[in-house]
Amino acid sequence: MSNLQELFQTMPQVGRIEWMGIRPQKREPLQEIASVTLSIEEGLEGDHYTGKSKKRQVTLIQAEHLQTVASILKKDTINPLDTRRNIVISGINLLALKDQQFQIGEEVILEMTGLCHPCSRMETNLGAGGYNAMRGHGGINTRVVQGGVIQIGDEVRLLKNNP
Repeated sequence: MSNLQELFQTMPQVGRIEWMGIRPQKREPLQEIASVTLSIEEGLEGDHYTGKSKKRQVTLIQAEHLQTVASILKKDTINPLDTRRNIVISGINLLALKDQQFQIGEEVILEMTGLCHPCSRMETNLGAGGYNAMRGHGGINTRVVQGGVIQIGDEVRLLKNNP
């Protein structure tokens, strides 16, 4: 294994779930939740988006990026509901999970499938400039590799020996 490959596999930081939400109906606002079941077939239980392509079953955004977006928009905070992402994670660099699998809690394994780019709704949800403030800070898309239950406070960690 080259030094660069070893670095990709080395992430001593452990993240934490700070917030979660699902959208039971398309175009409806997210509903804040404390725990949720994930499955390979359906993604997040109760969420309208079942991820037929399996590439966007669960969306995650970094809490630290919400602080950055708030700063850009000259706001004190950003409400996670307004970002339309499912899970807010702190303490780990989500972008470093590219092409990697990671574990949340005791059971769930997700795999990053790409970046979650902002949509035009960010302009409405966050105010003027919201779309551009979110660019580069929109989080990641994932697919469910192994299902289970997760809850606020669960740890998020890189799995060693990723495929």
